[in-house]
Amino acid sequence: MISRRDRERNAHRLQPGPRPAWVRALNESCDPRWISLDPDELLAEAQRSAGLSDFGGDGFREGLRVFLRAVEEEAQLHYVGRSLTRGDVLNLLDNRLRMTDWRKRYPEIGEVRVEKPLFIMGLPRTGTSILHELLAQDPAHRVPLHWEVRSPCPPPESASYATDPRIERAHREIRLWVEIVPEYDTMHELGGALPVECIFITQHEFLSEQLCGTHQVPSYAAWLASADQRPAYAFHRRMLQHLQWRCPRERWVLKAPSHLTALDALISVYPDARIVWTHRDPLQVMGSVASVLFATAWVRSDAVDGDRVLAWFDAATCAGLLANATRLRDSGIVPEAQCVDLLYRDLVSDPLGAIRGIYRHFDMELSREAEARMRAYLAAKPKDARGAHQYGALAAGAERAALREHFAAYQQRFGVPSES
Repeated sequence: MISRRDRERNAHRLQPGPRPAWVRALNESCDPRWISLDPDELLAEAQRSAGLSDFGGDGFREGLRVFLRAVEEEAQLHYVGRSLTRGDVLNLLDNRLRMTDWRKRYPEIGEVRVEKPLFIMGLPRTGTSILHELLAQDPAHRVPLHWEVRSPCPPPESASYATDPRIERAHREIRLWVEIVPEYDTMHELGGALPVECIFITQHEFLSEQLCGTHQVPSYAAWLASADQRPAYAFHRRMLQHLQWRCPRERWVLKAPSHLTALDALISVYPDARIVWTHRDPLQVMGSVASVLFATAWVRSDAVDGDRVLAWFDAATCAGLLANATRLRDSGIVPEAQCVDLLYRDLVSDPLGAIRGIYRHFDMELSREAEARMRAYLAAKPKDARGAHQYGALAAGAERAALREHFAAYQQRFGVPSES
């Protein structure tokens, strides 16, 4: 276990710098209670605004109510944060209404085939983002971009995909996070035309770790951990059908660390899915993850508990997550031919070599154009171009050795080297 002294030291390191003046001014002069997060009111407002009433099923309502109750009782949002949360929920509800309406008017959307999608999964900070971005350079690949997931209606079209005015609007909206917490820019790149994780899709069902990551909501997180994830993946498939209807490519490439927790649900909806599991020394991951989680919640609250953040992603929890994913993998629920393992070390030292290995494993063609675009992307994206992500080690010496025991089976099973 991490000593109390180390935990307190690391909790202190997590806190970003001072708030920008405009955020402080709003939070000091406005009462958060002015912003209603009543679920019935939000549902009614979304219906009035869209002029529609059918959300495409009611299964999401339980998650909505559990989440909003947790926000009210646990998240301690400031005024700006409460405004952001209200806007986010209304956006999710609006998207459900409009997507349902589009499918009613164009039932052929439901016939769109989503074949052999490639899913990237692994602990956060194990190279999943850069791998996703590199694979997105292949013209044969389709990845969900922030703007189209945030505003999927009308469905995007190939002719205007790169110039759609929703790109700039989404860019301004997501970059607001950096305006509120400038340090976030060193942790994770945000932009309207960048690929997003699948949690941005599944949050429409209110079954998503995105909601846990952006708010301190332990009761919702506990509910989510035992919830059936299949409805979230069913909605995920509906979203992919909707997005590719008028803008198709050969295959989807998707990514989220949270797929580790729901591999069985993923395969139940996508039985032909191809899985790339990235692996890295978990002790190198944990400190970085804690700082990102703290900063993400700090966007909306001045009362983020650093000690709780560290405890939420502690060694026992992380090891349990890896053990469960390994158990599902070894159960044969996913045929080995549909899986490939990738060490973070290999991805960093030879990105194109690692990618060629993925293509060979899945018998996919890596065209010269795709490889050239990947090389150009790497050349234009030097490490720490937006500043170095600073975070402290969780423990040292004997305590670090004790923590490592949690991950011995995982590291041996997948040949994951220790980095320190």
